[in-house]
Amino acid sequence: MMAVLIAGAVALVLALLGTPLFIRLLVKKNYGQFIREDGPTAHFTKRGTPTMGGVVIIAATVLGYAIANVATGRMPNASGLLLLYLMVGLGLIGFLDDYIKISRERSLGLNPRSKIVGQALIGISWAVLALQFPNENHRTPASTEISFIRDTGIDLAWAGAGLGLVLFVLWANFLITAWSNAVNLTDGLDGLATGASVLVFGAYTVITIWQSNQSCQYLAGPDQGLAACYEVRDPRDLAIVTAAIVGACFGFLWWNTSPARIFMGDTGSLALGGALAGLSILTRTEVLAAIIGGLFVIIVMSDVIQIGFFKMTGRRVFRMAPLHHHFELKGWGEVTIVVRFWIIAALFVAGGVGLFYAEWVSQL
Repeated sequence: MMAVLIAGAVALVLALLGTPLFIRLLVKKNYGQFIREDGPTAHFTKRGTPTMGGVVIIAATVLGYAIANVATGRMPNASGLLLLYLMVGLGLIGFLDDYIKISRERSLGLNPRSKIVGQALIGISWAVLALQFPNENHRTPASTEISFIRDTGIDLAWAGAGLGLVLFVLWANFLITAWSNAVNLTDGLDGLATGASVLVFGAYTVITIWQSNQSCQYLAGPDQGLAACYEVRDPRDLAIVTAAIVGACFGFLWWNTSPARIFMGDTGSLALGGALAGLSILTRTEVLAAIIGGLFVIIVMSDVIQIGFFKMTGRRVFRMAPLHHHFELKGWGEVTIVVRFWIIAALFVAGGVGLFYAEWVSQL
């Protein structure tokens, strides 16, 4: 437990003190955000605000995790390192996207094909690695079974190991792409995605600590009457990473809240989305994640509905998508939208954690 607390505290301090230093560097180099011309006119005042703040979130998370391990004399485990690999890898793609926007002075960065190829390379390599590294109990970080609150028994490897690997890679990459795009779309108002991420990753810190305390690795095992234990390889390691992410986002939020002095950019949103996807797979909560991260799901679905309905009918469901821009055009203040969306995110988080606990109780 001490490592979890150290990781969160270190990441918080690093992000809180490191963000203003990074802002100065970006201002000195004139690395500012470019605003899309068809967006809400209120956003034009944000032109030139430093972006790529996700660099701070990623750096604070990695250092928080590393310092926590060193301070407590523990060795990193495969699951934590894999989660950081996915977070850093997608963050690098986001960084390239942000850098192109800045250097070429436009609101569009990497072309869609390059972005998809980059995400696929990271996603495929991560999915293959996640099925390696069995521990002494023959558990690998990921499982080929589709999971809800734990593995459901629906195994993607039903037709053989080779096909199972292919199906798992496709499933994992779907989740990685979906979650990274969902967080990316949510990052449209000052502090919205950052605050929602604090809530979601905070929930996963609780879940991973609970899984660690109820791990089949340390208990007698389900075959001896403890059916409620969890078949997760390294839940304590995942708890350290999630605590570091929460601390990093909390520290960054101080500078990202309205009026934002810095944006996380695609660097941060892709990294956080990738981390959420990886967590859902490594903790065997792939479907539950859609409830815990319900705000992200609603926002990405608003974009899907808007595009689909417009292509079919030529009309729009919302004044503008994603959903938060619809309320902006209705005249809601930015802070009002952000706080109300945080409340919605908190309700989804509470519902998801409550469902997680209720399932555990039902197993007793």
